[in-house]
Amino acid sequence: MTENHFELEDEELEGLESQETYSSDPVNQEIHEFELSEGVRLDVGATEAIGKTRSYVQTLISEGLVEVNGEVKKANYKIRQGDKVKVVIPPPKELSVEAENIPLDIVYEDEDVLVVNKAQGMVVHPAPGSWTGTLVNALLYHCLNLSGINGVLRPGIVHRIDKDTSGLLVVAKNDQAHQGLAAQVKEHSMARKYIAIVHGVVLESTGTVDAPIGRDTLDRKKMAVTFHNSKEAVTNYHVLERFHDFTYLRAKLETGRTHQIRVHMAYLKHPVLGDPLYGPKRNPFGLEGQMLHAEHLGFVHPRSGEWLEFTVKPPEVFISILEQIRKEE
Repeated sequence: MTENHFELEDEELEGLESQETYSSDPVNQEIHEFELSEGVRLDVGATEAIGKTRSYVQTLISEGLVEVNGEVKKANYKIRQGDKVKVVIPPPKELSVEAENIPLDIVYEDEDVLVVNKAQGMVVHPAPGSWTGTLVNALLYHCLNLSGINGVLRPGIVHRIDKDTSGLLVVAKNDQAHQGLAAQVKEHSMARKYIAIVHGVVLESTGTVDAPIGRDTLDRKKMAVTFHNSKEAVTNYHVLERFHDFTYLRAKLETGRTHQIRVHMAYLKHPVLGDPLYGPKRNPFGLEGQMLHAEHLGFVHPRSGEWLEFTVKPPEVFISILEQIRKEE
């Protein structure tokens, strides 16, 4: 993995590893044999020993590919003194992504980069549960070339936005462009601004949330503000309009963590309207996706050095909900 993978977090890769993405070919399989400290859980100890994710190791255990003293044990088995552990890692299957003729809202395109206005509800790249219908599937049909730095499942993808977040993304058509764009993300020099409708009245006109984000220890599907296995996360926000029960605001990312704005706004007790993961289970509009839109994107073109900026309107559902809230005031 190269240093340019920084924008794709470990938790995203973990979901891929936890699937049956390996071959049954015994010739090229990898075998690890070792002993662990007494009292440690089998899955925890094996994860440390072989350098894989815990979910991947748990999948190997469920497939009978991890043995203790020649016997298959459960993931929560507690190691005893003298136990000998054997882990068999099959060779990976060759993964491929099919090109699909899916319409794209292309805002800008040249030989190096492509800026697209992603629709709400579209997944950015293939992953378990979403192998087709993604932005990558559409890009492969539209473009002859995409950068290969992030692998076969994420060609051209430099940064992401969530499935139910709409708005702007820049895609790299070659490795040189990818490296230039990735460096800007890493240096926080790429301008990324979002608009959102959040629950409650945000009293401060402007503010900064500087709170680290990591995997939620109680729910692996969620992220959380935590100091345990977390990374720096900084979001700046500015209130655009206040209503009786909601606030319309703009947020600017300094970092790009998974679900960052959604997690930070929930941390402030102002979750994004319609957010099924971090907001109320029910919302007054019956929305199935959050009112969060990547409105503005700015970056230095990796070849010409020119500063490019793009702004797109939110989808009709966002505009409609905002107008409805205004009328109810």
